[in-house]
Amino acid sequence: MKEVKDLIPHREPFLFVDRVLEQSENTIKAERIVRADEVYFKGHYPGNPILPGVLLCESMFQAGAILMSSIADLSTGGVPVVTRADKIKFKKMVKPGDVLIISVEFIEKMGPAYCFKGKTMVGGKVSSSCEFMCALVSEV
Repeated sequence: MKEVKDLIPHREPFLFVDRVLEQSENTIKAERIVRADEVYFKGHYPGNPILPGVLLCESMFQAGAILMSSIADLSTGGVPVVTRADKIKFKKMVKPGDVLIISVEFIEKMGPAYCFKGKTMVGGKVSSSCEFMCALVSEV
């Protein structure tokens, strides 16, 4: 997890990438172990806990930010921020104990924005997917 924390500013309890499994010039594959003691499970369907879809998206955004750290010039001190998310689909519920595999592909740079496609998988089946854009913004 130190490697992840060295690349993005997110920290617990809002860090949704545990480790990077593989990375190439334009792709990344990361992992998140969904823990039963996560605070949101207390209220997100008590008795039948389900990982909120927005957190599936956030895991893709964070993996994209890690990938972006090797593509963009971060020496200016900018922070990658999601500016757009499209074509979001939720296909399979993610539950405590699941191992979430997060895959993100860099598509293209359009002006100041970086375009990505992402998906999450559990047990070899797609649980969610989306397309999103990030831009570097000055830290506030």
